[in-house]
Amino acid sequence: MIIVGAKGFAKELLQNFHDSGNESDIAFFDDLNPEIIQVFNQFPVLKNDAEVMNHFRIYGNDFILGIGNSLIRYRMARKFQNLGGHLKSCISPFARIGNYDIQIGEGATILAGSIISNNVTIGNGCLIYYNSVVTHDCQIGDFVEISPAANILGRCKIGNFTQVGANATILPDITVGENVIVGAGAVVTRDIPKNCVVVGVPAVLK
Repeated sequence: MIIVGAKGFAKELLQNFHDSGNESDIAFFDDLNPEIIQVFNQFPVLKNDAEVMNHFRIYGNDFILGIGNSLIRYRMARKFQNLGGHLKSCISPFARIGNYDIQIGEGATILAGSIISNNVTIGNGCLIYYNSVVTHDCQIGDFVEISPAANILGRCKIGNFTQVGANATILPDITVGENVIVGAGAVVTRDIPKNCVVVGVPAVLK
C-alpha cells in the first residue's frame, strides 16, 4: 500500500492502519521534500514514478490519498491511476457508519469519530475528518473535504470539490454547489451557488 503524501495528514492517516492492525508493506510518496526519506524512522518514502511502479510490482497496486485539498487529491489520484495504481478507501474502525443504504465511493478517507448515518452517498476521493457528522439522506459529491467536527444535516447535497471548514454546520435541505469553500464555524442556512466562498453565521458570500 502506498500512502500518497508523507507529511501532516499522511501521518495521521497511518493511524487508520494501526487501528486496523495492518501496517505491513506500507510506503509513503513525496517527490517535493528530498529530506524526507522515512516516516517515523520505519516507513520508506518513495521519490519518483519508477519507485512507485516498482512498489506496485512487488506489493500490489493499491494506494490511498494522504493529502488534503480537494483538487490536489484529484490530481494525485489521476497521476497514480495512470501509473497503474488502484485507488482504495481508508476508513477508520472507530468511525460509525450506518448499516442501511450507504454508498461510499472509491478512495474515500474517513477518520476516527466520524458518524455517517443511513441513506447517505459519499463520493469518490472524499475526505471526512475527525468527529464530523453526515446525517440521513445526504449526498456528498466527489473529492469533497469535510473538516473536523463539521455537521452536514439531513437531505443536504454537497457538490464536487467543495471544502467544508472545521465546526461548520450545513442545515437540512441545503444544496451547496461545486468548488465552494465553507469557512470554519460557518452556519449555512440557504443554498450556495458553485465557485464561491461563504463565511459567518449565517453564512454569506465573501
